[in-house]
Amino acid sequence: MPNSSPSPVVVIAPDSFKGSLSAQAVAEAIAAGITRARPDAVIRLCPMADGGEGTLDAMLARGGERRTVRVRGASGAPRDAAVGLLPDGSAIVESAEIVGITDEVAMRVPVEMRSTRGMGEAIRMLLDDGVRRFFVALGGSSTNDGGAGLLVGLGLKLLDNEGRELEPTPAQLAQLARVDASGLDARLAQASFLGMSDVNNPLTGERGATAVFGPQKGVAAEQVTTIDAVLQRFAAQLEAALGRSASDLPGSGSAGGLGFALRMLGGEFEPGAEVVARHLALDAALDGANWLITGEGRSDVQTLYGKAPFIACSHARDAGVPATLLSGAIDPAALERLSEHFCGCFSPAPGPITLDVAIRDAAKLLECEAAQLTRLKYGA
Repeated sequence: MPNSSPSPVVVIAPDSFKGSLSAQAVAEAIAAGITRARPDAVIRLCPMADGGEGTLDAMLARGGERRTVRVRGASGAPRDAAVGLLPDGSAIVESAEIVGITDEVAMRVPVEMRSTRGMGEAIRMLLDDGVRRFFVALGGSSTNDGGAGLLVGLGLKLLDNEGRELEPTPAQLAQLARVDASGLDARLAQASFLGMSDVNNPLTGERGATAVFGPQKGVAAEQVTTIDAVLQRFAAQLEAALGRSASDLPGSGSAGGLGFALRMLGGEFEPGAEVVARHLALDAALDGANWLITGEGRSDVQTLYGKAPFIACSHARDAGVPATLLSGAIDPAALERLSEHFCGCFSPAPGPITLDVAIRDAAKLLECEAAQLTRLKYGA
């Protein structure tokens, strides 16, 4: 007997399932499941991101141009990386794309030899194209250079006691005697930068980039104090050269100190998922909707600190729309806290399966789970 209830209006706003599916692919798989159970459903896709991998894709989902640039990766080796030109003339530069932790070439190089120079090179190319407004996604970087590389890519010089130029890596910064900012690209004075990150850490100290995030990038326990001191000295010299203080400001510790470099260029910060939500007009998509589904590869208590599913849920709550979490995995220890915000937290895994199988079959598993959730919600 056909279902006579009004057609459901469903907003699907997941993050990517890293290592498996893009946010767009996740959204499409969920949509296929909903449509299987309710062919009459009105589906509104809003694939999300929070400043990490996939942010470039999310920002280009509503139009714009993807452009490939040849820059240095974190290891210093040349690589082709994507940047985005948005319809309003602004650009999106993603650190995960240029100096990302998923770059196997870069990760084979010790962290003290990596730099963000390619980020500066990409921004300079975009300046050549007339861009003056930049969104910089700061998640998923493999670097811990205090943003020195980005600034060198834009014309800054780092000099040792003999006046020789140094590479902008933590190892070379240990020899830093003087910062020469006279060659910084003059067009930066007309440029604006918005750092997309939910990180509020300062550059150095116990809560700084090296101590908190360095270990996941390869900083050994015995290196933390040394590299932190190197960045502290670099910051002091740069602040003196530019007449601006930023090392203690929230966000300066994001992306191994890339946030500090943006702060020193006058940049502002906003949670990445909020920027994406606004760009995708998530609130407009929620108007008239009666269900939101969001998710990510793995949800835990960190989800509640500005991650894309939480931001999507917050917007849905403000719109009076119930939100369901459908993630690749749910941390049981976080379930109670997650359930305070989401109307149900679910994983598509049908039972004990290996990670390889979960990654391989992610789209099919999501489609099946979404179909079952739709039947549960709408009695389809």
